[in-house]
Amino acid sequence: MTAKDKKVAFRIFLFLAGLFITSLVVSNLIFQKFFYWNPFGEVTIFGASLFEVSVGILPYPITFLITDLISEIYGKSKANEVVTIGIFASFFSMGIVLVANYVPAIPTSPINDETFNKVFALSPIAVLASMIAYLLAQYVDVAIYHFWKKVTKGKHLWLRNNFSTFLSQFIDTFAVVGLLCIFKILPWTMFSGLVISGFIFKIIIAFIDTPFLYFFVYLFRKRFKLKEGEEIDLGY
Repeated sequence: MTAKDKKVAFRIFLFLAGLFITSLVVSNLIFQKFFYWNPFGEVTIFGASLFEVSVGILPYPITFLITDLISEIYGKSKANEVVTIGIFASFFSMGIVLVANYVPAIPTSPINDETFNKVFALSPIAVLASMIAYLLAQYVDVAIYHFWKKVTKGKHLWLRNNFSTFLSQFIDTFAVVGLLCIFKILPWTMFSGLVISGFIFKIIIAFIDTPFLYFFVYLFRKRFKLKEGEEIDLGY
């Protein structure tokens, strides 16, 4: 690969990392709003409402698509590197939110302390829960992805994309909802419904994002003349 190609590949890597970090941070900021995504009416299972999920789940599948893409093109170490940076960015952003909560609003402020605290006060606790779940899920996702990549010798992209996402998304959903219930941010009555709803939603998204992964991998391989299973070495 030429020096120019490496420079382009590095810029694309930074762009993907930026999208990943933005999606992760935003999901932690907006999680307190919930919506009902089933168009066919209310469904209950184990006494809990199904298909009620947090809006924080909307950008989350993007993070798994990006880590799978980075894993496929740049390798395992680069995927784990982005995951670690994402954790730091989330804690840093929540630190800023915490400071903002303690700064008193002036009388003419469009948003008063009560409104601001109602939206953001729980974020640090929620992020702690989310980050523990996220840490487990993302590293599991990367590990399983590369396990299947090795087993299939770089073939069957759909298999490693979906198999890695299924398990990691279940771990993420189960852990984050469980921790939010333990910290009493959510009632335990919502646990079953949120876990099942979140997992089903993420599985559907995983199936939907598979063609996109194939498309982007195709573009990378064509642009950088990569063989099936070959990765770009950024040289650092």
